[in-house]
Amino acid sequence: MRKLGLIWVTNRMHIEIYKYPAWGDVVEIETWCQEDGKIGTRRDWILKDLANGEVIGRATSKWVMMNQNTRRLQRVSDDVRDEVFVHCPKTPRLAFPEENNGSLKKIPVLTDPAQYSRLGLVPRRADLDMNQHVNNVTYIGWVLESIPQDIIDTHELQTITLDYRRECQHDDIVDSLTYIEEGEEKSSNGSAFAAPHPEEQRQFLHCLRFAGAGDELNRGRTVGVFL
Repeated sequence: MRKLGLIWVTNRMHIEIYKYPAWGDVVEIETWCQEDGKIGTRRDWILKDLANGEVIGRATSKWVMMNQNTRRLQRVSDDVRDEVFVHCPKTPRLAFPEENNGSLKKIPVLTDPAQYSRLGLVPRRADLDMNQHVNNVTYIGWVLESIPQDIIDTHELQTITLDYRRECQHDDIVDSLTYIEEGEEKSSNGSAFAAPHPEEQRQFLHCLRFAGAGDELNRGRTVGVFL
């Protein structure tokens, strides 16, 4: 891929944590990738408590192939497919096999005014990946920056979904906006853990956008459970 000037870029990520590990716990992480359409791939994860085999978290992500020079999406060639997918499952396997699961739920277009905001976020050098793009962990941090502090203090992050819409580089300035999402059906996505009572759960929509121009950079959803 390097010889051909090709890179993978994240298109979407969905993470659910049912139980956070405590100090001294040993966690087993299983991960695998597989093809997803003509220009993409996906990577899934399952997290387990090694002591009892309990599933404590699941995640999935979608990636698309881009030409590093033209910045255009590109179809996965046979050469790349033979090299990348040789160790992937031969039959489709999903971390979220349930029908209508939360990883498929669309995030709507968000418009002003947002209930909460944090403006003027600037990438650090440590936030950049090998392609000089802001890495995925930084986006999560920026989304959480505009959640009210009283929610951060009283709730534990259970679910986060991020749709990546544009590249962010070292000289960009970003605004983080948070909107309250009301009246949504709560689901445990088929996990062994029952969904919390609606009053114990808070759900937000998020938008990361470039300061000034206002172009949308990232769209997200978070679900927090009362501690």
